[in-house]
Amino acid sequence: MGVTIAIDCMGGDHGPAVTVPAALSFLRSHPDANVILVGREEAVRPLLGTAQSEFGPRLKLRPASEVVTMDDPPAIAMRNKKDSSMRVVMDLVKAGEASAAVSAGNTGALMAISRFVLKTLPGIDRPAIATVLPSMRGHTYVLDLGANVDCSAEHLLQFGVMGSSLVAAIEHKERPSVGLLNIGEEAIKGNDVVKEAAELLRASGLNFYGNVEGDDIYEGTVDVVVCDGFVGNVALKTSEGLAQMLGAMLKQEFSRSLLTKLMAAVALPVLKRFKQRVDHRLYNGAPLLGLRGVVLKSHGSADVLAFGNALSRAADAASNRLIERISERMASMNEVKA
Repeated sequence: MGVTIAIDCMGGDHGPAVTVPAALSFLRSHPDANVILVGREEAVRPLLGTAQSEFGPRLKLRPASEVVTMDDPPAIAMRNKKDSSMRVVMDLVKAGEASAAVSAGNTGALMAISRFVLKTLPGIDRPAIATVLPSMRGHTYVLDLGANVDCSAEHLLQFGVMGSSLVAAIEHKERPSVGLLNIGEEAIKGNDVVKEAAELLRASGLNFYGNVEGDDIYEGTVDVVVCDGFVGNVALKTSEGLAQMLGAMLKQEFSRSLLTKLMAAVALPVLKRFKQRVDHRLYNGAPLLGLRGVVLKSHGSADVLAFGNALSRAADAASNRLIERISERMASMNEVKA
């Protein structure tokens, strides 16, 4: 029996208008998978059309009467909205009815609810948000991206374990390389926390490359880049801003005159391939690592293609034993310490 993905249909900027079509497309491309659509029935069911007869028991609808909005404080969403679509998908994972949960909703609320319902794995103090970014050699996984602003060296070690396990599960690399984001490659660089984290990672048994710098993320120097949530979030938002600026500048330059417009027409095939290589929609779906269940956060503005990619990543993580891999790695490290 294939994986079952519980989908928070009400989350994100577009809600069911994106999540439902993406779920149906996912079912067509993954014939062994199942989905449970969770949300307000009056908003979800009209979008199904003939899908329930097409997919039969592979497609289920679980009503939820409440919605976590993007403005809801995490504490309010967790305590006062116990029948929200976000809460119900977590309950389904906890009960074993779903292999993974995917939501494009409020990140803070998603983290709070998932941690409250699912709890963290043994040996993991804090869940972390990971994402994949394009690089010259393919792509690079980076964590944490904002869930943990202040981190200890031990937390960074745990991020390394979780990131390595994620790449092993998704990319089928049993010993992915792990780098520690720093202001220089030398061991003497960085603050005390980063220096201590480097020592812990070096002794962990992971394939630790050493310190890496910001440009190594896009060079593809390592498979996994570890950093605290403050640094990771700044790096991510800076990268997104740079990509938007470069795209806008290219458009401006190619629109300056008739000659540049003709040049743009000639360069169009190259520009299209470049856009495809850096298309953020292809990398949508950030796992919340360290929980006792697979949970992925989709970008709030995701379209059907982007949300569908998040569903595929969730299916890959669940079917390739992501949670078990993290648990086994943490258990083996604790045995060595003992």
